[in-house]
Amino acid sequence: MLAGAVALLTLAGGVSVAHGADDGASGAHGAPSAPAVVVPAQGAGGGGDPSRRDDSVAAGGSSWMRAAGVFSPPGSFVPSDALTYDTRLVPAGARVEITEFTDPSGTRVEARLQGLAPGHAYGMHVHTSPCGADPAAAGPHYQHRPAASADPVNEVWLDFRADEDGDGYAEARHAWGFREGGARSVIIHDRQGGAGERAACFTVPFGPRERA
Repeated sequence: MLAGAVALLTLAGGVSVAHGADDGASGAHGAPSAPAVVVPAQGAGGGGDPSRRDDSVAAGGSSWMRAAGVFSPPGSFVPSDALTYDTRLVPAGARVEITEFTDPSGTRVEARLQGLAPGHAYGMHVHTSPCGADPAAAGPHYQHRPAASADPVNEVWLDFRADEDGDGYAEARHAWGFREGGARSVIIHDRQGGAGERAACFTVPFGPRERA
């Protein structure tokens, strides 16, 4: 509980928007006005994934959620909520961590990955449904407002390039929050931009922005 509270207070300091390399820059967010309370993350994939780690903290109008997993192919002996459909780009055993921080100013989503193809440029977006054995199971991009076109203003784009060690980082910040149950996964695509083949998927319990 103490670790989660410290994490929320740390994240409340904010970071600047940056896609690609993690430069560790910092910005501003209001600090929580009430003691942080650790609660179980809601809506995680129900497949009994032993590699999955979820944490959730809520405090006076702000909330923090972290979900972490290890990729494996669909149908693996050990079930996983992180599925790789292209083991060349997302090898079995690669790791993913998604963090969501919300406060009255909006929503910040961060992605950290390890063990990917070194130097490859990946696309990554928040999608509407949980992952499944069929890459299409995750549904379309989550959109703040329904639209025919895809863009990083109305959607959550987390494009990144893996470094020489196969690690990647991306961040997106928006003034709006997710609808309850509307955002359920992230898809890693084989190329950057609004489309691309689905290389991997991770089921994530995104939540709506907390009200003060």
